[in-house]
Amino acid sequence: MTDTDAAPDSLASWLATRTDAELADLLRLRPDLAVPPPSTLTVLASRAEQRVSVLRVADDLDVLELTLLGLLGRDGATAAGVRRDQLADAVAGRAPARAVDRALAALRQRALVWGTTVLRVTPAAVEALSWRLDPATTALTPDQITAALDALTADERRLLDTLAHSSPVGRTRDAAPGTPPDRPVQRLLAAGLLSWRDEQTVELPVQVGQALRGETITDPTTLTPPTIRGSKHRIAEVNAAAAGEALELLRHCEGLLVALGDHPAPSLRAGGLGVREIRRLAKIVGVDESRLALLLELQAGAGLISSGLPDPPPAADTGEDYWAPTAAADGWLDAAAAHRWQLLAQVWLNLQRLPWLVGLRDPNDKPIAALSDEARASAAPRERRFLLDIVAELGTGVGASAAQVADVVAWRRPRWSARLGAAAIDRTLTEAAAVGLIGRDALSSPGRSLLHDGPPESVLAEMVAALPTPIDHVLVQADLTVIAPGPLVPGLLAEITLVADVESAGAATVYRVGEAGVRRALDAGRTAAELHALFATHSRTPVPQALTYLIDDVARRHGRLRVGIAQAFVRCDDPATLAEVLSSTVAETLALRALAPTVAVSQAPLGEVLDRLRAAGFAPAGEDSSGAIVDLRSAGARVPKRRARPVRRMPAPPSDEQLDLLVRQLRAGQRAASTPRGDAVRADGSRASSAATVALLQLAVKVGRSVRIGYVDAQGIATERIVDPVSVGGGQLDAFDPADGAIRRFTLHRVTSVSLVD
Repeated sequence: MTDTDAAPDSLASWLATRTDAELADLLRLRPDLAVPPPSTLTVLASRAEQRVSVLRVADDLDVLELTLLGLLGRDGATAAGVRRDQLADAVAGRAPARAVDRALAALRQRALVWGTTVLRVTPAAVEALSWRLDPATTALTPDQITAALDALTADERRLLDTLAHSSPVGRTRDAAPGTPPDRPVQRLLAAGLLSWRDEQTVELPVQVGQALRGETITDPTTLTPPTIRGSKHRIAEVNAAAAGEALELLRHCEGLLVALGDHPAPSLRAGGLGVREIRRLAKIVGVDESRLALLLELQAGAGLISSGLPDPPPAADTGEDYWAPTAAADGWLDAAAAHRWQLLAQVWLNLQRLPWLVGLRDPNDKPIAALSDEARASAAPRERRFLLDIVAELGTGVGASAAQVADVVAWRRPRWSARLGAAAIDRTLTEAAAVGLIGRDALSSPGRSLLHDGPPESVLAEMVAALPTPIDHVLVQADLTVIAPGPLVPGLLAEITLVADVESAGAATVYRVGEAGVRRALDAGRTAAELHALFATHSRTPVPQALTYLIDDVARRHGRLRVGIAQAFVRCDDPATLAEVLSSTVAETLALRALAPTVAVSQAPLGEVLDRLRAAGFAPAGEDSSGAIVDLRSAGARVPKRRARPVRRMPAPPSDEQLDLLVRQLRAGQRAASTPRGDAVRADGSRASSAATVALLQLAVKVGRSVRIGYVDAQGIATERIVDPVSVGGGQLDAFDPADGAIRRFTLHRVTSVSLVD
């Protein structure tokens, strides 16, 4: 189908000339037009011209497409239209002809522009352009602009901020020639931060405004996209770097779960965690506060932590909610590394929150708390995928810096600049690297599979291949450090972490064995012989004598005191040791009473007796009714998992089948609206009108005439359509409906009017 030289006078007339496929493309690109389904093309055109809908679709346009909209709509050209050759002259030398053709095709697909030789534009589309077509320019580079802004006085900065966040054009008497050069306006003109237009008018250059608003500094008059010259890496190197970050993420998440299980963090009344708790947890886990915010947001999004009343409750329970692990955390901790990573990575990709906002200042100059509503952002998943798609386009193993990605974003989505500036892009890509989706600035194989919505099995297999193969050996050093040259198999990892503490982590993890670690293992039921066998079996280096002596020495003193249930009892085969306990200050605290030279009892709970004796420097061991040593360590507090808050989502784009049905209904509604009307029978609920309606429908069946019916469906939506009646009876009308392409049954009491089609 080809347009005539003169474009149709209205968008509705132009839509009537579109094919079914073109109408389906419009509804696919602008899904808000299909909710609720429009009854006619006139209704569709009216919605397509509404300002809110136009600005929504304009968010997806690039600099060239927005510039063309501005050129087509300026100087009253909206009503008269602009010839295609005039538009080509306006952008000559700045954009290739093929690029202009593609941009116009994209605008036509979205019903923002119509016509071919003569082009018209939707009036509201002109407002989508966020800069003037003849903007004031500056000769300063981005670095020079930043340096000049840093040197401003408070008055000068306040003046520029006003122009940056309102209209860039300002009127002032200080622009006139002869004004003293020490006035703020004159100093800004001399510095190149303002442009002179006339004796009473100055303008803020586009690039200066971008810098003041925290956007990427670009030149909107450049109508060609920037080119990324990425750095090439072997995909194995990219995957290895991403896998290393993934393992570090899992280690920190495990540490955070343990910390919250041991000491649940009180929730703020407004929700989230306070600054003091953030600092406490960051110190325990060994990360900075921004990293901790990411861990908290990921685990909350995955349902591994939640706020509520923990079981058991904290010692100083205030009755308020606490943040603590949920029961789901136990299953996550027991899962394989690749499975645990997959859950966290999927959560980050779809998380409608911005963890990097935590700690920044809100409009009231208050810090944004972790897990609070201030960090919520419904557009975050879409923006993350958009940024990762840009990196993915570069190819396998090709990386790009955050600044390069920011330049592409500023050209492809200039209307996103207010919320997706250079700082936001850098922090988002930093999070992607911390989660393990990016390595060496390039998209990893597991990240690419996850981004492209690959099957879970495929994503999991990619991460399993990227992770280093778990090993079953360690290297014990003479200084009592244990080096794991890679990730340990789960069983060995559990035993090593039980008897040793992590000293440094990375590609190789360094553990240190100390008295506290050996005592912890003995408390868990391990014997000295089992600990000797652990290191002798799994160490690739000789076990130093210092480690053997340490284990034997701690084991010799461990368990000489036995604590059982009386409420609790303390027994010891050595009367001197028990006498030492009874003479200490802890005996008074626990109200210990000697029953025999080797036995004492206490009214304190068993766990408290163990904790206080250990704090006093003794090495008691818990025992069961048979006298065997048992592990009485607490598994940590747990809270019930809260029901997820309903997520606000944009309407899902219609499927191909739904689009086909919508287009058929549009055609049917348009046919009904354009067909001449005959005398109509109105159904007002009376017996006479009902009889007249049935009689007219029966006549149509008999003579084979089409009828126009007004109908209100079960959802209360009123439509008019032309149908071919087949039968009438039993309160039902069976008629062929061209919109559905099949026989459809209509309930007679929902029919509001009937007329024969002339």
